[in-house]
Amino acid sequence: MDTRQLERTLSDLTSTLGDPTRRSIYLTVRESADPVTAAQVAAEFSIHANVARHHLDRLAHEGYLEITHKRPEGKNGPGAGRPAKCYTSTDKEIELQFPARRYELLADLLIRVVQRLEPERASEIAAEVGREYGVELAGTLELPDVSGIDSVLATVQQAMINVGFAVDTNTDSRQLLMSHCPFGRTAFDHPEVVCSLDRGIVNGLMEALHHATDTVTAPKETWGDDCVTTV
Repeated sequence: MDTRQLERTLSDLTSTLGDPTRRSIYLTVRESADPVTAAQVAAEFSIHANVARHHLDRLAHEGYLEITHKRPEGKNGPGAGRPAKCYTSTDKEIELQFPARRYELLADLLIRVVQRLEPERASEIAAEVGREYGVELAGTLELPDVSGIDSVLATVQQAMINVGFAVDTNTDSRQLLMSHCPFGRTAFDHPEVVCSLDRGIVNGLMEALHHATDTVTAPKETWGDDCVTTV
């Protein structure tokens, strides 16, 4: 393999399979004897169906999976309902092996660094960093021209789903319900920092949508609960 080909392979693998959840999803589909749906992956990994679909579509786009459609089974064979979108593995080979990336460990250690450098400002710094990232994230999207709070929350929801959050909205109470956070267990162990970071991301996105506001995030009290951000 020449240098350019090696660089392309490294870039492909780290961008597509570097994410530990996506890598696990790929292995699950690869080992399955039958085509797999996003709903099955969501149930298997305890993630939102939109997050599962995002990972599966990314793997399909990069050639690791292919998309098929299968009608739901009825009593006498295939039913008349809408065909389900399914995923199967392709013959694309992975030529290099990498150890699993420890993103949660990295996040945990970085939080400890911030807490040790400026413990009294850890949450404030996290909120500032989150807001800056939210603005940067908005700059990578084709943001619609939205005005009502329902449209704003829906746009923020989709932007956060795209980067690994599982988010539902409750427009009546102006809340974002986060059932999955890409920071994993670190978010539960250090809510004062991670939830401030999440809140900052929401603020940055809303600022980019010209709806600058302050938000309040209530961290999950027990593992498996939702984090609730109220606008």
